[in-house]
Amino acid sequence: MPIYVYEVITEDGEDGDGEQFELLQGVDEPVLTEHPETGEPVRRVLSAPNIGGVWSESSMHKSVKDDKKLDKLGFTKYVKSEKGVYEKRAGKGPDIIKRD
Repeated sequence: MPIYVYEVITEDGEDGDGEQFELLQGVDEPVLTEHPETGEPVRRVLSAPNIGGVWSESSMHKSVKDDKKLDKLGFTKYVKSEKGVYEKRAGKGPDIIKRD
């Protein structure tokens, strides 16, 4: 269920002046017209949806594949090139790690 932002409508009717609050509502539920506790008139405020975000599995998979991005974020990435040998693709550290 999405979280919607509502705003109390002030006497002058100006946007952004009234108290704002969040409410967890189903998509099929009707839009509120009154504050659930005070009964004051309210309107729903448009806000950007938060879908997936940077922590979704698909975007994390893309981030791990982007060596430049990993390097910029301070991570080091090694990739196995042959048995017992790993080559650096991003970050700081030795260029090659070998099993002795």
